[in-house]
Amino acid sequence: MLAYDGTDYRGWQIQPDSRTVQGVLRDAARRLAPDARVTGASRTDAGVHALRQVVSLTLSGRRAPGVVLRALNATLPRDVRVREAREAPPGFDARRAALGKRYAYLIDNGAIPDPFLARYAWHLPGALDVGAMRRALAPLRGRRDFGAFCAAPGRAKDPMCRVRALHVVRRRDRIAVLVSADRFLHHMARNLVGSAVAVGRGAREPDWLRAVLDSRDRRLAGATAPAHGLTLVRVLYPR
Repeated sequence: MLAYDGTDYRGWQIQPDSRTVQGVLRDAARRLAPDARVTGASRTDAGVHALRQVVSLTLSGRRAPGVVLRALNATLPRDVRVREAREAPPGFDARRAALGKRYAYLIDNGAIPDPFLARYAWHLPGALDVGAMRRALAPLRGRRDFGAFCAAPGRAKDPMCRVRALHVVRRRDRIAVLVSADRFLHHMARNLVGSAVAVGRGAREPDWLRAVLDSRDRRLAGATAPAHGLTLVRVLYPR
């Protein structure tokens, strides 16, 4: 299990001439075994963070999980940490075995931005109606076509997703939007948040979001929320 601050990375997936989380993890793992392979459960975008990213690490030879954890953390940059290591069943694939994922989007709603949240929250001063945001998001639970909330690069994929939970929680000046689904389209979580914020600011009525969903038209949805407010908090697997 991996945690990382995604600020200084071009996302999870290895890209030519770009620093990525998968790339630095693979490089660290290949100090243990030159043929090491790394597969992540979620391909987080540039600037997105993770608390519990699950990774399949395939190494030649047998090594105790504790040895692997300590060896990787000794080599990895400080903004990427292995939190837990376990021996997986043969053939386990972190991405294919996942039943779903849970993301949290953090909003700093204070008049003055909190410097300790600058890397992890979208600063939005001014009134936000959390009740209206909840009412807007409620009809989106269940199995739906989320094409209206998918960025252009992901539109060739199946747009059907099952959203299991959508919550908006406020604690003083901090607002969290929590989304759990069996799968996520490209920028889907950030587009949902950006649209919910339009409702919270009073620019749209709560029933607008259901109309956008039914339209399947990305042009009708709200703006994409900034990447740095989004964190992968959990990957769900069969018990």
